[in-house]
Amino acid sequence: MKLNLKKPLAVIDLETTGLDMVNDRLIELSVWKVALDNTSTCRTWRVNPERDIPAESSMIHGIYEEDIKDAPTFREIASEVADFLEGCDIGGYNLYRLDIPVLVDEFLRVNKEFKMEGRLVVDVYRIFMLNEGRDLKSAYKFYCKKSLENAHSAEADVMATYEVLEAQLDRYEQLDNTMDFLHEYTSQGEFLDAGRRFVVEDGVPKVNFGKHKGKPVAQVLKEEPQYYDWIMKNNFLLDTKQKLTALKLSSKFK
Repeated sequence: MKLNLKKPLAVIDLETTGLDMVNDRLIELSVWKVALDNTSTCRTWRVNPERDIPAESSMIHGIYEEDIKDAPTFREIASEVADFLEGCDIGGYNLYRLDIPVLVDEFLRVNKEFKMEGRLVVDVYRIFMLNEGRDLKSAYKFYCKKSLENAHSAEADVMATYEVLEAQLDRYEQLDNTMDFLHEYTSQGEFLDAGRRFVVEDGVPKVNFGKHKGKPVAQVLKEEPQYYDWIMKNNFLLDTKQKLTALKLSSKFK
């Protein structure tokens, strides 16, 4: 079943120097962009992360330092990537865990914003987990009856992810082919930041981790003013720090 789109859909996949969404960096980005008429275009960017790539990471995705030594930095391609993603909803496989947080912070490091607000998101992994439960390679074999060649290549992964999504729409009668439905179906809540450190419940921003989990952010900042400084000085995404700063400066928190 083809998707019923109101906006273009950009299925994204990132390969990175590692799995730490705060400290690791992008080295490859692929986007499978599906237009309203379901025609598609794929773009792939190799990126110089300006740091070493651990050997264990290279053994997984097959990208070594010599492969990207002459590649542009993200700063050099940021505008091009932003233009390609302009006006798109977002799709991917388990993309909340790494892809979205890393991409958002890559833009922030070069003083650009990649806003997720206003974009619907479909996580193909969530559909799989809610109905079956395995990794992308297994999902591709299960739904598409084919073996996934070049797994962990960003381009191969985005193409496979989109094929899996279409196959899921055919397989599960409970699924609607609109992004509004799929966004709601795969969503796990309304999160304030890409790293999901703060969640919005009944319109109230709350802490989503640690000893203050479940408490309103305003309450935590009032009772423990040093909490803000602790976030600012420690290993959190730039997006998380910016969102907390915006909350702290908003009138309702004064």
